[in-house]
Amino acid sequence: MYLLKTEKSFDAAHFLKGYRGKCSNIHGHRWNVAVEVQSESLVCDGQLRGMVVDFKTLKHDLAELADHFDHSLIYEENSLKPSTLCALKEEGFQLTAFSKRPTAENLSFWFCSALQKKGYDVCRVSVYETPDNCAVYAPCAREVSYVG
Repeated sequence: MYLLKTEKSFDAAHFLKGYRGKCSNIHGHRWNVAVEVQSESLVCDGQLRGMVVDFKTLKHDLAELADHFDHSLIYEENSLKPSTLCALKEEGFQLTAFSKRPTAENLSFWFCSALQKKGYDVCRVSVYETPDNCAVYAPCAREVSYVG
């Protein structure tokens, strides 16, 4: 199995509505997204011969997705009052509505799904909120059974 990995960072704020703790307040992160795609085989001919995919293409596609969130407030749909949304928009703030709570876990799933829609066989997506904390979504992970 061949694996390719690339990363892209973006800066964005979020908050977790209904969370009891500091993360219920708007705060920002330097998010880092690491993506691994896989293939059983390599391209056999043409310019891409011997490759899974051109890194330039993979990097571009990941950057396009990350740029969707860059320098915005990522908020869960229906988590802000309409008047608050209106005021933020009037001030010219970039807002990114997210269908789920904007956690690293949900963002890792979102990036995975978006890359799969672009045709990638995604093995793993890691989304780092901080250099030490990340959530990983791995659609190709095998179920592990323990003998005890």
